[in-house]
Amino acid sequence: MNRAVILDRDGVINEDSGYLYKPEDFTFIEGIFHFCRAARQKGYLIIIVTNQSGIARGYYTEEDFLRLSDWMCNKFEEQGILIGRIYYCPYHPTEGIGRYKRDSYDRKPNPGMILKARDDFDLDLKHSIIIGDRDSDMIAGRKAGVGKLLLLPGKYEYTAADDVKIINSLSDAERFL
Repeated sequence: MNRAVILDRDGVINEDSGYLYKPEDFTFIEGIFHFCRAARQKGYLIIIVTNQSGIARGYYTEEDFLRLSDWMCNKFEEQGILIGRIYYCPYHPTEGIGRYKRDSYDRKPNPGMILKARDDFDLDLKHSIIIGDRDSDMIAGRKAGVGKLLLLPGKYEYTAADDVKIINSLSDAERFL
């Protein structure tokens, strides 16, 4: 079985500027490349799980999201870091338009994307880590059985929980590897 660091995108990998889909608007969070290199050196796979309600709301297309994801993965590769896969949920239960307006087991706080990653990569979730910036990331990790729940506070309020470790930076997260 494999271990993974499961990362939320907006607020963990990049500054959360809201409904991001253009490379020119993408700013990496300080320390993301260093942290991911350290995780890979310790044998962790890097997996990304991200809600993308901007697709559901019609702000950008799935193709826009996939182009940005390819660009982002290339930036990681330039830094010597392989991203295992990006899982995304383009649906929203109330704000979605057309076929994107629906509830989905993949949308965090549901654990669907994490469980897909578990099955695709034979992950030992008990010995894996999730890093997010919202309660929904922590709840999804908890529901999926992820062993370490790390919250990187950003612009969203969060609820303290005994099983969640608050980190001040991605360099602070390295002690949990």
